[in-house]
Amino acid sequence: MALLPILTAPDPRLKKKSKPVETVDADVRQLMDEMLETMYAAPGIGLAAPQVGVLKRVIVLDIDREDVKTGPLLMANPEIVEASDEDVSYEEGCLSVPEHYSEVVRPAKVKVRYLDRDGVQQEMACEGLLATCVQHEIDHLDGILFIDHISALKRNMILRKLLKARKEKEREEAEGKPAAELDAPDRVHTL
Repeated sequence: MALLPILTAPDPRLKKKSKPVETVDADVRQLMDEMLETMYAAPGIGLAAPQVGVLKRVIVLDIDREDVKTGPLLMANPEIVEASDEDVSYEEGCLSVPEHYSEVVRPAKVKVRYLDRDGVQQEMACEGLLATCVQHEIDHLDGILFIDHISALKRNMILRKLLKARKEKEREEAEGKPAAELDAPDRVHTL
């Protein structure tokens, strides 16, 4: 398997809508496995196919912690079929928006329907971090980033910083300088 490159904002591919998976075949399973490996290496707790440049409705997540054991979840064509009226605010981060975090308000509980790694339709009730993560990753499939849920002022500041960092990295690479290694963020939950 291979680690896949993770796109970062403001890459225009992150704003495109993904196409449904016709069937969960060997290619889709390989994509799921490579996405999971890429997510763990990043490190993150969720990853959507558009984040690795593939416009298919596929997400992977793993929110295992000491108090919650879900194991890896691999989903094709995930869709929210129910959402609670109660909202919750959670500080989100994203592998495609590195080193930036913001409070996002989403439904506290959702029910998601999806095809699993074997192509079998499943439904799962989600709450807490899992509900936030599922909604965050499904947003990616529709070309929506977590920063699209925050104020335009804050979103534009983040995008300007990301663009500046990208230009600086490209300039350093053109000059033959080694890319500076980024310190891993202190946050645990980068989606």
